[in-house]
Amino acid sequence: MGLQDVHTESQAEELRHFMKALLTDVRALEMMLERGMIETGVRRIGAEQEMFLVDSAWRPACVSPEVLEAVNDHHFTHELALFNLEANADPLEFHGKCLSELERQLSGLVQQARDAAARCGAHVILSGILPTLSKSDLGMENMTPKPRYYALNEGLTRLRGGEYDFHIKGVDELMVKHDSVMLESCNTSFQAHFQVTPEEFAPLYNIAQAVAGPVLAASTNSPLLFGKRLWRETRIALFQQSVDTRSKSTHVRDQMSRVSFGDDWVNESVLEIFREDIARFRAFMTTELDTDPLGMVEQGKPPQLSALRLHNGTIYRWNRACYGVADDVAHLRIENRVLPSGPTVIDEVANAAMWFGAVAGLAQEGKDVRELISFDDVKTNFFAAARLGLGAQFDWFKGKTYPAEVFIGEVLAPLAREGLKNSGVDADDADRYISVVENRVRSGQTGARWALRSLAGMTKSASRAEQLSALTAATVARQIEGKPVHEWPLADVIEAGSWRENYMRVEQYMTTDLFTVNQDELIDLVAAVMDWRHIRHVPVEDDDNRLVGIVSHRSLLRLLAKGEFNAPNDPIPVSSVMQPNPLTVPPEASTLEAISLMRRKRVGCLPVVKEGRLVGIVTERDFVEIAGQLLERQLAPPQRPEE
Repeated sequence: MGLQDVHTESQAEELRHFMKALLTDVRALEMMLERGMIETGVRRIGAEQEMFLVDSAWRPACVSPEVLEAVNDHHFTHELALFNLEANADPLEFHGKCLSELERQLSGLVQQARDAAARCGAHVILSGILPTLSKSDLGMENMTPKPRYYALNEGLTRLRGGEYDFHIKGVDELMVKHDSVMLESCNTSFQAHFQVTPEEFAPLYNIAQAVAGPVLAASTNSPLLFGKRLWRETRIALFQQSVDTRSKSTHVRDQMSRVSFGDDWVNESVLEIFREDIARFRAFMTTELDTDPLGMVEQGKPPQLSALRLHNGTIYRWNRACYGVADDVAHLRIENRVLPSGPTVIDEVANAAMWFGAVAGLAQEGKDVRELISFDDVKTNFFAAARLGLGAQFDWFKGKTYPAEVFIGEVLAPLAREGLKNSGVDADDADRYISVVENRVRSGQTGARWALRSLAGMTKSASRAEQLSALTAATVARQIEGKPVHEWPLADVIEAGSWRENYMRVEQYMTTDLFTVNQDELIDLVAAVMDWRHIRHVPVEDDDNRLVGIVSHRSLLRLLAKGEFNAPNDPIPVSSVMQPNPLTVPPEASTLEAISLMRRKRVGCLPVVKEGRLVGIVTERDFVEIAGQLLERQLAPPQRPEE
């Protein structure tokens, strides 16, 4: 769950004391490793289940405090945003029926969350990225009011030195700025934990790195952000950029992001990771510190190592090394942060089983992966899986290359199945969960592909907001049913529900594919754009991409009537014809507000502006189309398709 008791206004002297404590913690851990004070002889597994809360319109519901109060269970905790929630399963020894017990636990926790959310007028959804999220949902007012999150935002923003820039390219392209760390809240994951002994940490961590890409390819569930089709697992790109504190430089310099896959193998000990992260990344938060961790080690007692754990919690390796203390016994574990939340609990447990089994299987073979594949190939595999999912190609041991579907079916699944069984995991459990992944890969329907195929099959007359609402509603319904994603029928637009919910705000249907001109350009260009694109309004921007005016079809007609159009010796600039300082609305403005403004001011369009910059436009034609769709649905209600 992470440390929550942090100080948000850390001064330089306080941070120096914290760094001293951090270095002391590393020395204490080194002594514990030397003296054999870390638990051995047992492997355990565990999981953290992150989820979104949505309202009846399938949009983010900022009710996590109310849901936590209603659920009243120590397994649950808050997350960064008020529309996020986290549940933590109890650790289980890695043998016998541990996988089915993990599924039973998680299903029970998710059902508890559903019941509590229902009492608060909300639903629970397991999704790597919520399809209906919009940028306006990511304001500071929706941040969970806890010191840790304010400190995280303040510290990362200070280190970054300004706004957060995001650029992700897939089928579509997303370029956006944001002023806080809240974009991190777009991601929810299913974090799998694997407890290991100190002696086996390095080889097992390297194996975990090696299999991360192929496991991710079979598990992708986050293809959309703000309605854009991006990577098959867009979480990977978004999360890395959302907490990236690297500043832009005019010189070439190697800098690691706080979210990273790493740059090399671990050779000897977990200390290599902790030392590298302390050397590379500045501390920006403090907490209540252990009074004397070295003294506790001398007494044979395991310290909490609070400084080390807090700093480690601000470094987001996709496979993260973790130290913990349970029942007065210290342990080490590898935390897999690669896997997305959803599509169902059984899919998640199957994904985790594939990872646990593959790591165990390669360890049982006694192979040193460093001698069989380069780290660069492993890292390339990981990002190929995130971008392309089952469409990726993987380089593997001794220079062999496989398509993802072939590799998972012929190499990874058999390896994982045997790794589970040889670890003492119940054979029926091993077969059941690995078969879920095999069937998913064989059908080609991961969560990401289901979402994209569903969108592609929806009627083009529906707005993108309706399509995303339908996708979210269908996901919630199918998750409750509980079948794995490869058995899901595609979502249909009628599952979006009431049309009213999908046209409440301007941002849900505004046009974002805009054609604009600069104020100094030739007015003839505006006329040509209107003719070519069949539009009646062209926004005008200055050199800083700020909206400064708008040119309407009507203003061009007036110019033509005066005989001034296409004057051969006096080319007319846009600035002399445009309407300066046009009426605008923000993206979160209500539809009724926009209609009322257009009627009162007798204008045919409204540019949609956020922080002075143009983000969209709505016109009279949009409202006519909405009214037409409403009439069609009222006069001829659609019938649910046959099963």
